[in-house]
Amino acid sequence: MATKDIVDVTEQKRLNEAREAGIPWKKWGPYLSERQWGTVREDYSQDGNAWDYFSHDQSRSRAYRWGEDGLGGISDDKQRLCFALALWNEHDPILKERLFGLTNSEANHGEDVKEYYFYIDSTPTHSYMKYLYKYPQREFPYRDLVETNRGRSREEFEYELLDTGIFDDDRYFDVFLEYAKEGPDDLLIRATVHNRGPEAARLRLLPTLWFRNTWSWGVDDRKPSLREEAPGVIQASHHELAEYRLYCDGNPELLFTENETNMQRLWGQPNASPYVKDAFHSYVVSGDAGAVNPARVGTKAAAHYVLEVPAGGSKTVRLRLTSARPGKAFAGFDASFEKRHNEADEFYQRITPASLNEDQRRVHRQALAGMLWSKQFYYFDLEQWLTEHNSHPMLGTGEGRTRNMEWFHMLNADVISMPDKWEYPWYAAWDLAFHTLALSMVDFDFAKEQLLMMLRSLYFHPNGQIPAYEWNFSDVNPPVHAWATLFLFRIERALGRADMRFLERSFQGLMLNFNWWVNRKDPSGRNLFAGGFLGLDNIGVFDRSAQLPTGGTLEQADGTAWMAFYCQCMLQIALILCEYDSMYEEVAFNFVQHFMWIAYAMDRMGEHHDEMWDEQDGFFYDVLRLPDGGATRLKVRSLVGLLPLCASTVLEAESASKYPRLLELVALFRKRHPELISHLAPTDKGFIGFRGRRLLSIVNKNKLERVLGYLLDENEFLGPCGIRSLSRYHLDHPFSFWVGSQEYTVQYLPAESNTGMFGGNSNWRGPVWMPANLLIVRALLNLYEFYGDDFKVECPTGSGRYMTLYEVAEELRNRLAGIFLRGADGQRPVYGGTKKFQEDPHWRDFILFYEYFHGDNGAGLGASHQTGWTGTVSVLLDIFARFDAKSVLETPRERMQARIVKEMVAGVES
Repeated sequence: MATKDIVDVTEQKRLNEAREAGIPWKKWGPYLSERQWGTVREDYSQDGNAWDYFSHDQSRSRAYRWGEDGLGGISDDKQRLCFALALWNEHDPILKERLFGLTNSEANHGEDVKEYYFYIDSTPTHSYMKYLYKYPQREFPYRDLVETNRGRSREEFEYELLDTGIFDDDRYFDVFLEYAKEGPDDLLIRATVHNRGPEAARLRLLPTLWFRNTWSWGVDDRKPSLREEAPGVIQASHHELAEYRLYCDGNPELLFTENETNMQRLWGQPNASPYVKDAFHSYVVSGDAGAVNPARVGTKAAAHYVLEVPAGGSKTVRLRLTSARPGKAFAGFDASFEKRHNEADEFYQRITPASLNEDQRRVHRQALAGMLWSKQFYYFDLEQWLTEHNSHPMLGTGEGRTRNMEWFHMLNADVISMPDKWEYPWYAAWDLAFHTLALSMVDFDFAKEQLLMMLRSLYFHPNGQIPAYEWNFSDVNPPVHAWATLFLFRIERALGRADMRFLERSFQGLMLNFNWWVNRKDPSGRNLFAGGFLGLDNIGVFDRSAQLPTGGTLEQADGTAWMAFYCQCMLQIALILCEYDSMYEEVAFNFVQHFMWIAYAMDRMGEHHDEMWDEQDGFFYDVLRLPDGGATRLKVRSLVGLLPLCASTVLEAESASKYPRLLELVALFRKRHPELISHLAPTDKGFIGFRGRRLLSIVNKNKLERVLGYLLDENEFLGPCGIRSLSRYHLDHPFSFWVGSQEYTVQYLPAESNTGMFGGNSNWRGPVWMPANLLIVRALLNLYEFYGDDFKVECPTGSGRYMTLYEVAEELRNRLAGIFLRGADGQRPVYGGTKKFQEDPHWRDFILFYEYFHGDNGAGLGASHQTGWTGTVSVLLDIFARFDAKSVLETPRERMQARIVKEMVAGVES
């Protein structure tokens, strides 16, 4: 696509205006959480039990301290003024103001939302957005869901909302919520309610506008206000915002109250005001006319629509939230919506490969829309929070151990891409790095901002650690930020806009983080790294973040491979910086040297039984180093042993002649350590491959062939929908390890976890995980660039069919994308045996991007809206649709990336 074509896209113009002219097209967006209750931020308990301290039942009555939630909601970028829908079907015991789900202790596999909602569409500036919520017409089965799930064991299936039968006869409403921006501060809102049932049904619909409570905590007592300005018009005044008005078509009844806690209901204490947060519930559901403020003022307001929706018909409600003073609020309303929707179509038409079919395009677009809907304003002032807990370690208020005490410097107050706004409504560092790959396809500026954010002083720890997640910021996530940074920089540079400031700013922070890893996570100083769970939750024999039951330490194959990968990415960044300052050649050599020693440490010369590579098995394992000095390999064939494959990076031939000082240092290293070099690359060509390319890899050709034998074996890792996290071999051959009288077992579990390790709400003992598969695809493509067409492997193992590594990567991509696509039988593997999702025309084309997938059939599992990293399926669809093997093999990488970007990436060129 030509540059002019990119610029002529209307949505692209908005992105350019936001970046170049500071026009705040992204000021308003889907920045509300789907769940604020049960989070660490709202936990002021003595025992740190966040789930029980602030429950779903309390959420309608209790003001939040740090954020807000709502159905399909939006807010400004500091979440001061919020908007969302509330619903009542005249049968439920409560007003539906937020999604319902089970807590970690209520569900048999950890916390889980029990609702059906879909992020259907969004542009990167949120100029157009569309959301769908499916609301039963009969009483919502809250009690049944809690009691049935609580009574099930970890070995049983979860009990879902569809299982209750409440949708069996289609007595439900499809509530579509759409937004269209007339301007940066002018939002048109359309709620369309479809009755899918056989009879007419009534729905109470309450579009709700409210202020986040910032005045009740003794920090800033300035109180904003909402008031009825005229029939059907709510005026919103806030000292930090322009004056807004919500225009409500049809002059509905307007309700007002305060966004303040109902102390009387929760704790039997008197309320400061008779008008409290749950007033609309009391007014609509309980019929308490005195619950709302007759003066029609407050900090929370709603328009009360009573809709009689005919069978098979629909009703529409129109609203407008704006800082302007339109003469006729709804003049041209429908035409504006159509225009914004057409612009969204135009945008996605331009960035989507022409070769994708209709269903692939649907998956591609909904994946990216889900990424954009998963933005959330995340507010957490750790100094204030710790002070309020009497636990600030530097102010003499410490009263015992409180979560995250060492992070008192943190002040998070930004719009951040979330893993899942209900199950994980807090950022996770390594998730975020994967998010940026997909986000760069639609909003390059936002993607870069997300990476830099984690390296800013108000997030990044002074000791160099990147924060993990709010349950324990000091936990350790895999170090993938350098890789994501390099990915984004290369795309921009390929377009002639090398953002050296972004690269150098990132590199400085990443250097500190790299040193933190070296100093904190290599306990023996032997280039063998630990790190704890490293994002893989229950994959290990033991809880890898806890003290080992055997004593001693665990040398982790994945932790060590991650550090090798980190070295490679930092080397590549340093080489780019060398082009502008030759001093970085010395820095680059440090990463070359460090990589060599890490690779050697994993498999030293000679026969040893305390190294990660097992020559007999042809696989990498964690090593348990015991207090008496003994060591043993924990022979579990898992993703832990596949990740060394991912530490494979190729350098173009010309790089060898561009850096004389680096070449001098490398030559000296080779001279001093010839045995190390020969051991790492015992091939005819050593490190020299196709077209003179250089390879840095933990796996030499022999190791590569042996590891791929497992990877591509359908009885081991290769599943019908991707690479499993644990070999299927362990289904009939579970690994067992005894510590005294206690047996620790690891068995292949293709679906949910059967243990409570790390909360039990995810499972790395069998299912397919998209980010791990994406890294494996990357490794295969890199290795293909080095080995070329002459190197082929059997795929699947034992099939007699041989493929190049490109063809293997393409096969893996097809299996991964196939999770979401209709097969020859018309079924989507992601929905398993759920008939409603597979066959009903009102369900089957709305895609959910789950956290992980059944290792044997691809059914979606875990968090249902983890579009964050599962949305990277859009990247896989994109790249393989645009490039064949010849392009990958023969086109220098940055020219290839330039071609990709010119066709698909928005938000870069002006």
